[in-house]
Amino acid sequence: MRAFLSARLGADFHKLWTASAVSNVGDGITMAAGPLLVASLTGDPAAVAGAVFAQQLPWVLIALISGVYVDRLDRRRLVIVVNVLRGLALAVLAAAVAASAVSLPLIYVVFFLLGVGETLADTAFFALLPATVRPEQLATANSRLASTTVLGNQILAKPLGGWLFAVGAALPFAADALTFLVAAVLTSAVRTARPKRVPASDRVPVVDPVPVSDRVPVSDRAAVVDGIAAPDSDEPATATATAPAGVRAEMIAGIRWLWRHRVLRTLAVVMGVANIAFCAPFAVFALYVQQRLDLSEVGYGVLLTAFGIGGLAGSTLSPWLQARFGAPALLRGGLVVEVVTHAVLAATTWPFAAGAILVVFGLHTVNWGVTVSTLFQRAVPDELRGRVGSVYAFVQVGGAAVGSLLGGLIAWAVTITTPFWVAAAAMVVVTAVAWRPLRAA
Repeated sequence: MRAFLSARLGADFHKLWTASAVSNVGDGITMAAGPLLVASLTGDPAAVAGAVFAQQLPWVLIALISGVYVDRLDRRRLVIVVNVLRGLALAVLAAAVAASAVSLPLIYVVFFLLGVGETLADTAFFALLPATVRPEQLATANSRLASTTVLGNQILAKPLGGWLFAVGAALPFAADALTFLVAAVLTSAVRTARPKRVPASDRVPVVDPVPVSDRVPVSDRAAVVDGIAAPDSDEPATATATAPAGVRAEMIAGIRWLWRHRVLRTLAVVMGVANIAFCAPFAVFALYVQQRLDLSEVGYGVLLTAFGIGGLAGSTLSPWLQARFGAPALLRGGLVVEVVTHAVLAATTWPFAAGAILVVFGLHTVNWGVTVSTLFQRAVPDELRGRVGSVYAFVQVGGAAVGSLLGGLIAWAVTITTPFWVAAAAMVVVTAVAWRPLRAA
């Protein structure tokens, strides 16, 4: 099986895929054990939520800066170094837990450092992947990565993390530290070299050799920033690799390129709003399950499993769906699924209806992620892939943070189902606005 996969997508991809699978299991273990560790120290819900917030905060603070350094540095080496450092941070936490010397400040610091590492390693991994496979294989490669993320992070690792914590509070964090070190070793075996920067005089077209002036009217011509001509339409851009400018200038280059690409700009805005709409109701999902569906904690776990099963199906079917229907139909259909999901959850009191729509929603979210990742990796020039990817991640995480805050406030002020109705209405508006621009995806 291993030889077959390596032959199809290449040995380098197989190493990255295995590294991703291992680290995703570790991430899931810590995601389950982290709140349990905080809860063992204090019963304050705000303190438990603080650990999650500490890991998300770096995406808001430094994601754009991280994208600059992903484009400046050797991406493979960056992933290796960051994984080693994250492993060491978790080893310190595990040792503190084992010695009964752990404290809330230490947990917050370690989780913040893990978040900093995520902004660098995840962005670098996303930018490195296209160098390991052919362009026509990106959909398959992304779907395989998504399948291991769903299976390892969402389905297998969560119960494993809880079990390890029950056996010994230090074990899950030691296990996660080990997964980071294993992932670093696997990534070090990847031999794909990062393309070297070349002088501006040696312009290399990324997608097609047609000059910008022949494709965009002079009055609407995109500014060439850091050697990258960002399209003001849906057509490919021509890239020029240049010497690095200042950090601020390079950040602006990534933002400007994304903003001037109609399809990718639409996708970024859609995901920002969609994450607000998603995280608002799902921030109170546990209470919704108890109060609206009249289910116990076991029922809550079953619904989350239904979401994971749908995600696993989406990762498996995504390449076929893209080949059969095309990106525009999948993206438009995904927006409709978002509207229907929030409306059904708002209206139903039947657990089976909620479970069924969550399976469909899980399939959609993973398929959407694979489709969008493939579009980004094909459209964005290599020299800007880190910065543009970090802008997209910044918008996503920012939307999630806003949504989580709003959902709790809305549910507290009105009813437990109001966030779902608000989300459905918001996605109706998003669908109407994005429908035409997504035609060109």
